[in-house]
Amino acid sequence: MTKGNDELLARIHASPADIDAAAWNALLAQQPSPSPFMQHAYLAALHDSGSATGASGWTPRFFTLWRGKTLMAACPLYLKDHSYGEYVFDWAWANAYHEHGLDYYPKGLVAVPFTPVPGSRLLARDAASRALLAQTLVAWCSEQKLSSLHLLFGADEDIAACTEAGLMLRHTVQFHWLNQGWGDFESFLASLAQDKRKKIRQERRKVHGAGVQFRWARGKDISAEDWAFFYRCYARTYREHGNPPYLTPAFFQQMARTMPEAWLLFIAEREGRPIASSLIALSQDGDKPGVPEVAYGRYWGAMERVDCLHFEACYYQPLQWCIEHGVSRFEGGAQGEHKMARALMPVRTASAHWLAHPSFADAVERFLQREGAGIENYLDHLGERSPFRHD
Repeated sequence: MTKGNDELLARIHASPADIDAAAWNALLAQQPSPSPFMQHAYLAALHDSGSATGASGWTPRFFTLWRGKTLMAACPLYLKDHSYGEYVFDWAWANAYHEHGLDYYPKGLVAVPFTPVPGSRLLARDAASRALLAQTLVAWCSEQKLSSLHLLFGADEDIAACTEAGLMLRHTVQFHWLNQGWGDFESFLASLAQDKRKKIRQERRKVHGAGVQFRWARGKDISAEDWAFFYRCYARTYREHGNPPYLTPAFFQQMARTMPEAWLLFIAEREGRPIASSLIALSQDGDKPGVPEVAYGRYWGAMERVDCLHFEACYYQPLQWCIEHGVSRFEGGAQGEHKMARALMPVRTASAHWLAHPSFADAVERFLQREGAGIENYLDHLGERSPFRHD
């Protein structure tokens, strides 16, 4: 499908394999907020492994805008017949549609499946191309008679383009850790209030006292056995919460082949055997090849229960690694006010939403205004609870 507009040609692709990987990645590298989760290899692995396909409720429709042979803008779009794996919750909107005899699904979603990490979504060479891409998405969703279009965890530039295209904004809160140049983990602890410092030391002692030790491996040093053990931990965690795992073993196998440099794995061991693991994604510093700039907490799981093991595996070990390797930021994932006690501070994230039905759009806009005021009050409340020393 093609459509000319302002000398740009729009194309819609049913698979990431239909898009040149080098052109996509080159465009991504030009964005203000790139992340490894928007790399062509990551999106391809989601598709090739069956993790995000029509069979799992994620039917891909990748959009690209071209000027001649030059890729000017691009984004992933998925047709969704459910709202799982998104982390910006619209179940109430879907229920309201259902109660009025209307279909909320399928809907259009611009996001990275199962990945609540803020970053660039509308990849573009300039603001005009990004704005045209947003307008093209809305026009296509309207033509397809979809109920709605949603762009999740977008960068500021994406949100501006969506606002210009008439989408409504919604904000949520995540918790991120910023490296203030600490020389080691003890220096980091010294910057915290006494009660927070004491609690972290107590939690770490419990894990160490249980005979648990950690090792880490990065990139190609992560063995096939380590990947296999991690997946058992990951799948067990999901099943313990009553859900099948979103990602298949084939996804992580493909990541090990195509994006090894993006992964850091922590393995907890006791008496010589692995008992838990946590997987961290890494974003490379464009100015310093091989040096990670941002770390993202992604998945964890344990085969044995040890008091405070989750905090050690998911926060203290990664933070210590970030300090030792000069990583500037650690993003702990969606939700989780408890993360503030580990010095992950609140950050506002944004999404944008278009609803085709005028009356429902008006109702949702009023809801978002009330919700937005609540988010601001929540952020003010969190701002009064800094874990850092006040002196």
